[in-house]
Amino acid sequence: MSKQVLFYFDVGSPASYLAWTQLPALCQAAGAELVYKPMLLGGVFQATGNASPAAVPAKGDYTHHDLGRHARKYGVPLVRNAHFPIITLFLMRAITGVALRQPERLQALLAAVFKAIWVDGLNLNDALLTAGVLAEAGFEPAEIQVLAAEPDVKNALKATTEEAVARGVFGAPTMFVGDEMFFGQDRLEMVREELARA
Repeated sequence: MSKQVLFYFDVGSPASYLAWTQLPALCQAAGAELVYKPMLLGGVFQATGNASPAAVPAKGDYTHHDLGRHARKYGVPLVRNAHFPIITLFLMRAITGVALRQPERLQALLAAVFKAIWVDGLNLNDALLTAGVLAEAGFEPAEIQVLAAEPDVKNALKATTEEAVARGVFGAPTMFVGDEMFFGQDRLEMVREELARA
């Protein structure tokens, strides 16, 4: 496919979860390839000086409310995870590793992790709980642990995070259609319109 949507995301972002629920169908309808770009949002924040909306209580409350409106619009569940923020370094390394080694299983892993955090409200800061989520999704937790620790997997996540910052990314999700950048799940209609022009 000549048309692509590059999807920079971190599973610790509820807006990334909402975008993930919509982008596959949006891209399929537009005849575009959806390219997953797992990045470490904490690294992006550190590099850009940005911070989570939750750092400002009023903004955090509004953002949660607005994300809920989008979830209802999309017809998908969303809960406010009481354990937020989730430290996603291991999760994003695991996702990067599966994307590199077992790309056919990437969607199963994303579905399990996004559901655990943003539907079931689980504390994936807990390693044992995370292992249980992985096992329930058909992954061997010990194998994922080894995969996430591989130097090339760590380097790949770091490289994608640096690539994102170099392209002007400051938060998640961020989508690119060609050189056009779209930040936030509330820009999906603009992504659709850009694909129609591409």
